[in-house]
Amino acid sequence: MSILKVEKIEKYYGSRSSLTKAIDNISFEVERGEFVCFMGASGSGKTTLLNVISTIDNVTSGHIYLGGEDITKLKGNELNKFRREELGFIFQDFNLLDTLTAYENIALALSIQNIDAKDIDRRVQKVAKELDIKDVLEKYPYQMSGGQKQRVASARAVITNPKLILADEPTGALDSKSAKMLLEKLKFLNEVLEATILMVTHDAFTASYADRVIFIKDGKIFKEINKGDDTRKEFFDKIIDVVTLLGGDLNDAL
Repeated sequence: MSILKVEKIEKYYGSRSSLTKAIDNISFEVERGEFVCFMGASGSGKTTLLNVISTIDNVTSGHIYLGGEDITKLKGNELNKFRREELGFIFQDFNLLDTLTAYENIALALSIQNIDAKDIDRRVQKVAKELDIKDVLEKYPYQMSGGQKQRVASARAVITNPKLILADEPTGALDSKSAKMLLEKLKFLNEVLEATILMVTHDAFTASYADRVIFIKDGKIFKEINKGDDTRKEFFDKIIDVVTLLGGDLNDAL
């Protein structure tokens, strides 16, 4: 069953005299519980795509449906409620609140929803155990490593049981060991907790953890590959093959 349906969306920037087409008639669907990754060089449109799906930006034309609801029509309080309750965000630079502990950062979204304190505590403890961050719950962001901060951010993203988790270059600020640990945890959230994840990355190793990779070039879908029964190493090799096909500066696309 499709949780996300993107239908003929376009996004233009600029004025009439100098228009830039960032997204050019893109359509695709994402199944509930799927882990999908977007790849492409800088300027390909992949981040713009994530921004319009997350309602941070508006489409110029077309429709985006999440759970059957046309989110391109939402405005004001309806839009704020939708973002708060239906979406989870994981950013490259963590976006944790420096004045709150890890526990408070994770619990904040539930507090806003007026969830009972005992229920908040139960849910925070559960997700902290699953993401292996129980030992940092009372620490502030400045007291944590990059990997720990990103796992706290991941816990914050899933704590409200959103329909969709959006991850923008989640391993971009991490060393290779922390990145691998985070990706294993995202895979756990996807497979065990059935979280639907949409991720943008430049990195083929990161992308190899997804079920499906959609390559974007010049605002259009260039190619799409599925992991199927491949091992992660086999899928990684296939991703590299497509990145090579994409051409341009290889380092820019990886």
